[in-house]
Amino acid sequence: MMKNKRLLTNFRNGTCSKTALSLFMLCFCWFSGIAQTVKGTVTSDKDKLSLPGVTVTVKGANQGVVTDFDGNYAIQAASDATLVFSYLGFETQEVKVGGRTQISVSLKEATNSLEEVVVIGYGTQRKADLTSAISVVDVSEAKKTVTYDVAKMLQGAAPGVTVQSSGEPGSFVNIKIRGVTSFANNNPLFVVDGMIIDSPFDFAPGDIESIQVLKDASSAAIYGVRGANGVVIITTKKGKQGRINIGFKSMYGIQQVAKKWDVMDRLGYQQVVRQAELNRNMPGEPVATGNYPDDPAYINNVDTDWQDEGFRTGTIENNSVTFSGGTDALTYSFNLDHFNNESYIEATPAYKRLATTLNVTGTKGRFKYGGKLGYTQSDKAAFSEYLAGATPMSEMILAIPTMPVHDPNRLGGYGGPDQITQRAISLNVIGYNNLNKNAQQRNRFIGNVWGELEILKGLKYKINISADRTDWTTETFIPPSDLGWYHITLNEEATAFVERGDAMRTLLENTLSYNLDVKRHHVDALVGIIQQRDALGRLSARGTGYEPTTIGQVQNGFVDNSSSEYHNTATNLSYISRLNYSFDDRYLLQVNFRQDRTSFFREELNTGDFFSFSAGWKLSSEKWLKLPESINHLKLRGGYGELGNNTVGVYAYTSTTNPYAAYVFGEVYAPGTTVVTLRDPDLKWETTKSTNVGLDLGMFNNKLQFSGDYFVKKTDDLLLALPLPYSAGTFPATIQTNTAAIENTGVELSLTYSNQDKPFKYSVSANFGTLRNEVTKIGGNNDPIDAGAASRTQVGRSVGELYTYEVVGIFQNADDVANSPTQTNAAPGDLKFRDTNGDGIVNADDRTFQGVTIPKYSYGLNFNSEYKGFDFSFMWQGAGGHKVLNTVYQKLMGGQYQNGHVDMLNYWTPENPNTNVPRPVIGDPNGNARASSRFIERGDYVRLQNVNLGYTLPLGENKYVQRVRLYVTGQNLVTISKYKGYDPDFLNDGLLVRGEDPGSFPNPRMYAMGLEVDF
Repeated sequence: MMKNKRLLTNFRNGTCSKTALSLFMLCFCWFSGIAQTVKGTVTSDKDKLSLPGVTVTVKGANQGVVTDFDGNYAIQAASDATLVFSYLGFETQEVKVGGRTQISVSLKEATNSLEEVVVIGYGTQRKADLTSAISVVDVSEAKKTVTYDVAKMLQGAAPGVTVQSSGEPGSFVNIKIRGVTSFANNNPLFVVDGMIIDSPFDFAPGDIESIQVLKDASSAAIYGVRGANGVVIITTKKGKQGRINIGFKSMYGIQQVAKKWDVMDRLGYQQVVRQAELNRNMPGEPVATGNYPDDPAYINNVDTDWQDEGFRTGTIENNSVTFSGGTDALTYSFNLDHFNNESYIEATPAYKRLATTLNVTGTKGRFKYGGKLGYTQSDKAAFSEYLAGATPMSEMILAIPTMPVHDPNRLGGYGGPDQITQRAISLNVIGYNNLNKNAQQRNRFIGNVWGELEILKGLKYKINISADRTDWTTETFIPPSDLGWYHITLNEEATAFVERGDAMRTLLENTLSYNLDVKRHHVDALVGIIQQRDALGRLSARGTGYEPTTIGQVQNGFVDNSSSEYHNTATNLSYISRLNYSFDDRYLLQVNFRQDRTSFFREELNTGDFFSFSAGWKLSSEKWLKLPESINHLKLRGGYGELGNNTVGVYAYTSTTNPYAAYVFGEVYAPGTTVVTLRDPDLKWETTKSTNVGLDLGMFNNKLQFSGDYFVKKTDDLLLALPLPYSAGTFPATIQTNTAAIENTGVELSLTYSNQDKPFKYSVSANFGTLRNEVTKIGGNNDPIDAGAASRTQVGRSVGELYTYEVVGIFQNADDVANSPTQTNAAPGDLKFRDTNGDGIVNADDRTFQGVTIPKYSYGLNFNSEYKGFDFSFMWQGAGGHKVLNTVYQKLMGGQYQNGHVDMLNYWTPENPNTNVPRPVIGDPNGNARASSRFIERGDYVRLQNVNLGYTLPLGENKYVQRVRLYVTGQNLVTISKYKGYDPDFLNDGLLVRGEDPGSFPNPRMYAMGLEVDF
């Protein structure tokens, strides 16, 4: 003991010999370098679940292990070594051993990290290495939008992507990427786990793991003829190595209409009708006696508020369960999802869907394999339209208040108008839709199997076989009923209709890829052959003549000769290639080429060659460029490419004939053939040429990330139906040909800031995009194309601009009428329209452009935060710079035998001259209700799309339950807009008829609560 104290004193006093000191240091280093076993568990920082398959390595050494099923690991490491934990989708973490033998870590999810691996066409690429315009959608935030359709999740989530939808359960969602590029079809291509999909609404959004949006030709050229409108690549969840994990999610919510029209009650309606009949000034003409208080037929016991009667509280629910797990030989993920939406309309609309998905992947030596099976069964009860174009919503708003909802004295038990006392052609929408049947059933199966063999180091061959089959049935039945004047269905008019169809797509892909790293050079190459076959079949039958008690099936009626059968088949053969090259992680280059051959065009024109090239320069990797320390990533990129679009009908290049067109020459009967529909045999691809330049910036350890793009997108040889003279003898009197051209230009900006280092974690992201659309060619003489009530497409302007009369005032007296340009049948109290060409006559030649219908800009703002188990997020989105023709308001201001807006009560009279509302008059001889500037409004809006508040229970060490989260959410809570209608985000985006609100189903306001449990 004394010797030890003396030795320690000598060390402190510096009197120990150099030999002894050297010996002590040698022993210390030897002991510290001895390898020891370090054990621990790796979990997710977000949900505290164990992470199997995490790679754990010793930094600077060729030594590593992988965590087991429970996230556990054991590795030999020196006490002064550093362990590196890495896992796809999570931030890499380094931990010093420091002599410890137990080290457990929690990995943070890689939130918009530049190291994130992005799925591109037929491959993957680091986000930091992208040279084209690809938006990576934050799926965890997008899923907070409760919807049945994947496309709806993209609203406000990425710049340059516009989404329009309605509140009808199971209805179509309209999505466009970087504007209108075709008069035939502008919907993007969807790729789900490598399978080409036209519509994604049969898939459960909760099963999605990642979404990438390819927006320019540089990124989409690998899809050739299908990529002109952009590509949305969706990857669903795959299993991970480890013990079985069970996840359960349940959500239940209610839906209500967010806004109502201010329409007149019974007294207001009767007043306007009386005034309109008086202004008609035609003595002896019958009047609606039910509107006159001094008439015995006066109606004073019915005052129906059709919106109160028609709207109810709808429900929406979604339940799913997921099983996942596996070994290194086989991983699996099985998802079962049930969705049910009962409309907030007191009628039939509803949508139910059951979706199942099974994903498997595995590895056996140098061979990887996998597959996907998916089945969806859905049922939709849809609205029925009495007349095409007259939407049920507008019919309900226009329904007269003196008509009751129910009337036991009429066949069917619902009320209707009387021809004598009311003279109103007014549809009882509630009765019509409850009496009629409009049911749609879909069964969809998708599946693929793939295998990948590493032939040599870096050289891989992959085969992928996929199939997508949809079977559908549509059944309608219109029974005998009495819904009042004009809406009586007699027994012989009662109709049953059924259509059964199927669509089958098969795809065979063979690709060969090669990946090579030589010092500072990296090469990634791909070549492949793709074969696609599409087949479609339909069979329909129709029956008529039903008694009120007859079951509404075709065989129970008279089966007429309108039954039909149709089949077609289309094939495509494609050759693809891509080369990625990077030098020293500074200079990036990508080249794509694809050749498509299709049966849509005749043999001489059925081949199209499409290509793209793009380059990037990482300035932040240049040693000679001294950037501020706050800048971690700075990259310039640009690209050019050409894409195609073959959205035409099968055999659209072949004229149809009637081989039984006989004719009598003299007294001789001569058989013959005549052309029925004239087609252009020289139809070919639409071609889109796209240029994109961009800049990516990362600052403050990439917590702040910015991306900006400018694009020019030109489309030539657009397919357009040009008019033909009736003497051509073809029906329709048009011919579809490649004749038009469009250009879209715009700027897209996105900015994200994420701070995950402190207990209060948060991220803020914003995106903003502009769009300018211009028609550069129409064809023929470049004559403008008028479509719909108020749309015109003209060279030098955007597609489908509003083109109407301009209101300048109201005629106050007869002298005012006489001294103004001639308007046929004008009288005091009528609208005065501008004589724009100055010829003294107001007619169709005086219409003028009133505004663009394509939003000039759109944006989104997303905030997400977490603190001690609580999480809170919200998203705003909006659009603006465009105009809307409010056709519902136009009808409500008609002053006829239908209900109207309360604004009608301020109609012009000699005693009320200071108003902008013209006199009501039956027949509207001056055309006061014609499409005009009076009904055009700004379509700008900003909406609080969703708000979400959740809490994750602190479970501690629990053997069975790993995570429990409770949450409440709201959707469509606030809309800031001056638009008079239900919803400025309405679903009406035709090809040439644009910006007209016909009365679409408004998006509802929703409140919901949910539960998420992981076992």
